Amino acid sequence: MLKPVLAALIKISFTDEAARYTPNMSLLMRSGLPVLLLSFSSAAPAPSVSGHAALVEIQEAIGPATGSYVAKAHRQAVESGASLIVLRLDTPGGLDTAMRDIIKVILGSPIPVVGFVAPGGARAASAGTYILYACHIAAMAPATNLGAATPVPVGGSFPLDDSETKEDSPQAADSPAPGKKNGAESEPGDAMQHKIVNDAVAYIRSLAEKRGRNADWAERAVREGVSLSATDALKHRVVDLIAEDVGDLLEKIDGRAVVTPTGKIVLNSAGLTVEKIEPDWRMQFLSIITSPTVAYILMLIGIYGLLLEGYHPGAIVPGVIGAICLLLALFAFQVLPVNYVGLALILLGVVLMIAETLVPSFGTMGFGGIVAFVFGSIMLMDIDVPGYGVNRGLIFGIALSATLLMALTLYLLWRSRQAPVVTGDRTLIGHRVLVEEAIESEGWAWVAGERWRVRTKLSLKPGDRPRVVAMDGLTLIVESEAKKGD
Repeated sequence: MLKPVLAALIKISFTDEAARYTPNMSLLMRSGLPVLLLSFSSAAPAPSVSGHAALVEIQEAIGPATGSYVAKAHRQAVESGASLIVLRLDTPGGLDTAMRDIIKVILGSPIPVVGFVAPGGARAASAGTYILYACHIAAMAPATNLGAATPVPVGGSFPLDDSETKEDSPQAADSPAPGKKNGAESEPGDAMQHKIVNDAVAYIRSLAEKRGRNADWAERAVREGVSLSATDALKHRVVDLIAEDVGDLLEKIDGRAVVTPTGKIVLNSAGLTVEKIEPDWRMQFLSIITSPTVAYILMLIGIYGLLLEGYHPGAIVPGVIGAICLLLALFAFQVLPVNYVGLALILLGVVLMIAETLVPSFGTMGFGGIVAFVFGSIMLMDIDVPGYGVNRGLIFGIALSATLLMALTLYLLWRSRQAPVVTGDRTLIGHRVLVEEAIESEGWAWVAGERWRVRTKLSLKPGDRPRVVAMDGLTLIVESEAKKGD
């Protein structure tokens, strides 16, 4: 509305018709009014932000809890009237699904999101690089780094062949097609690996092009896993600036223009107060139980708790604790990349170790169960994403404890078999009896403090001490007469 009015006034100021009726006004318009109006028009600012800056931190491996925290913090920042969000990053990477959830929040944000890798010594590796590329403004503190964005599938990392990592080399034209390897059909796994990498490359290039950053380096970060320091990142147009801290960052981005889904916004960030949004107790709890190591421990507590309740019905406490822990573990497995073959091996291992105590297999089922348990634990969440694998030390510690317990059980069983019988009729075999009265064929005698009927082929006199060699019902068979006092 302002521009048409200004144009009309300027046009009128230079017409003879206006000068004819108002000579003085014509002089004024010819000299100063157009300049004044034009200066007013040029001084009219674009829409700007005001309020406070919300600080959201990602200081760990990116998982389901992190994605929920960022989404809730963003919603809270918008509702509280924040001018912008500073997303401070220090992460080794994380899960692809959680990363994409965070990026969707950033791309759809009506207020600017400033990615800031800080403090010194922090990193935005792997998934953190994608998130930084998605932010409206990307910044790093000195002595930080980013990159190493190669996607890692469940089951471990995979190598990329030269056809992907050396596209600009002279040999690139002779390299095999994506579906072939050395002129032959590639394995199904290779085709899947190509799909994963190419999808990640297209994704990060789209983010780079949207924010006007270096898309070629972004592709190298995915294909070759390269990294950059803060200084090199600024030099290669990967980030927009380097700042010492959040206050310095707000000063340096003041006056910059960014584009959000609601339109172009000029930042008015100098001197803004910073309000940190902390994760609530629910997010903290979710973060704890979705840790693979914690979920693994909860699963074991749940299994053994229910088994103990089964062995001792009515104990109640083991059953209650076991049921709660098992349900929490199942919830965590629902949102984690779990290998269900590994989970099945763990359950099989536990069953075999329990069966060893019930069925005599001389350790075969017990040690087989330990092997199944170890392999299942390793396979359970076998991914190379930092922070999202079960701690190997914990696995082998539990396996070693189970092995020692099994070995102790077998030793005690062997020792019990070698020990002399101390109960039942067989305990009397070999004992000497004390003859109380003369015996020709049958009579009574004392053995182990008890009076027994004895039978013999010998003539026994009172005080003789023959030895028990067999039993016939409740009658002892004695032989080998010995003298009194023997």
